Amino acid sequence: MALTIYTDGASRGNPGPGGYGAILQWGQQSKELSGGFRMTTNNRMELMAVIVALEALTRDDLDILIYSDSQYVVNAVEKKWVFMWEKKAYAGKKNPDLWQRFLKSFRKHRIQFKWVKGHADNIYNNRCDELATMAADGHNLGIDNFYEMEYYGR
Repeated sequence: MALTIYTDGASRGNPGPGGYGAILQWGQQSKELSGGFRMTTNNRMELMAVIVALEALTRDDLDILIYSDSQYVVNAVEKKWVFMWEKKAYAGKKNPDLWQRFLKSFRKHRIQFKWVKGHADNIYNNRCDELATMAADGHNLGIDNFYEMEYYGR
């Protein structure tokens, strides 16, 4: 049986406050994850949703199917762009900190990505969107240290 993960990211402004949401499903069991940051981008939150979901796993060597409405994330992996970026030390690419973190978890499993249309008929993607936007609108938002240091010098 494969683990199914649904993910979404949101940003109120781009950049602006942002959040991520993920749902992990294993048979009849389900777990929701979410969190928010005070200043980030939509692409960072789309990728963060995937990372947090993978880092929440307590076992390695799983078959995983990840649904995302982010062409940025899905294409980077399925078209193998991220591996070329890694070979070139992410020269000129955004979010190297998150891509490095993603690849560390990615390599522990057998993962396939599927793109889904956002804000459409997929109830799990829609729920992830709710989780992400609620997190972005929440209080006590975390600090996306890399983003703020890299792009704002804070």
